[in-house]
Amino acid sequence: MQKINPDMKYVQRVMQQLLDIPSPVGYTDEVVRFTCEELDRLGVPYEITRRGAIRADLDGEIESPDRAIVTHLDTLGAMVSGLKDNGRLAITPIGTWSSRFAEGARVTVYSDEGPREGTILPLKAAGHIYNEEIDSLPVSWDTVELRLDHRISNRSDLHELGINVGDMIAVEPDTRFSDTGFVTSRYLDDKAGVAVLLGVVREALKAKVKLPVDCHLLFTISEEVGSGASSVLHGDVAEMVTIDAGPSEPGNDTDEYGVTICMKDSSGPFDYHLTHKLLTLARDHEVRHARNVFRYYRCDSASAIEAGNDIRTALVCFGTDATHGYERSHKDSLSALGELLGLYLQSEPTVSRDKEELGDLKGFPRLNVWEP
Repeated sequence: MQKINPDMKYVQRVMQQLLDIPSPVGYTDEVVRFTCEELDRLGVPYEITRRGAIRADLDGEIESPDRAIVTHLDTLGAMVSGLKDNGRLAITPIGTWSSRFAEGARVTVYSDEGPREGTILPLKAAGHIYNEEIDSLPVSWDTVELRLDHRISNRSDLHELGINVGDMIAVEPDTRFSDTGFVTSRYLDDKAGVAVLLGVVREALKAKVKLPVDCHLLFTISEEVGSGASSVLHGDVAEMVTIDAGPSEPGNDTDEYGVTICMKDSSGPFDYHLTHKLLTLARDHEVRHARNVFRYYRCDSASAIEAGNDIRTALVCFGTDATHGYERSHKDSLSALGELLGLYLQSEPTVSRDKEELGDLKGFPRLNVWEP
């Protein structure tokens, strides 16, 4: 087994290209096209579902029990929920995020007549008018509005501009790559994860690494609203590793400079055997890593299980500060994530018996339970 180190220049380039493509849930066609074109460049075969989720395939020495690695292409965003008499727009969030991070954001509204740029502002935005009231205004989607960069003063002007309830709103990511190794941007969740996965596959193909079992690369398009991997899995997938952002903050166990393996999120514990296999791979091959538990979090693994798939799931994360806000991660964390994924690709199936959907106790795993 060899370490696969993704080319971080490639990862950064692809990440930037992904971040430049608006893809709030429900508006993902262009980012799907880009990802498929990148898979074409890598020579990886794929299929897409009716709505655009991608299933790509890496052949292994055996077909079953096969595995999947899943990331998501969709992001948070917003939608026009009302046209106001003052010429501003009421908005509703797509996905779960605070209006605190929307205030002051530059956005594009995708109307039937074309894109329109603007800014999300609090209802009381001018200190010269409202004085201290701007600080006492509640943080709520009901207390922000969207100001378009057009000469508009009433609802009729909005209609003439072609704005309608239901128009999609994409927030500019405002991406910055620093010379200290940090990347700061909206929507690193999960476009940084997508870029790392593509980088790992690129290096594995270049090195002609032999995989012991088939691996399916899944790119979902509705993770931020909870349905992500519910309808894109192959029926014979036995185990699935989800890539996502790992929330970090001072005093938190997430490693902002390594890979974090999540033991449990708000949907419940991840598979014991698959999770501990990843921990063992990281430890034995000296990949910087940490364990954590996420209290207010769910990922593609939850949607896969809730859809009735009987599979083992795990979650591996790049450390991310201010998740679902103005996010920050570090290249060392992305590199460590890539190393662990490369090792996982080369590992044997977690439980060989899993190739059978039903069976007896033969080959069924045991927990690490010791007698007193």
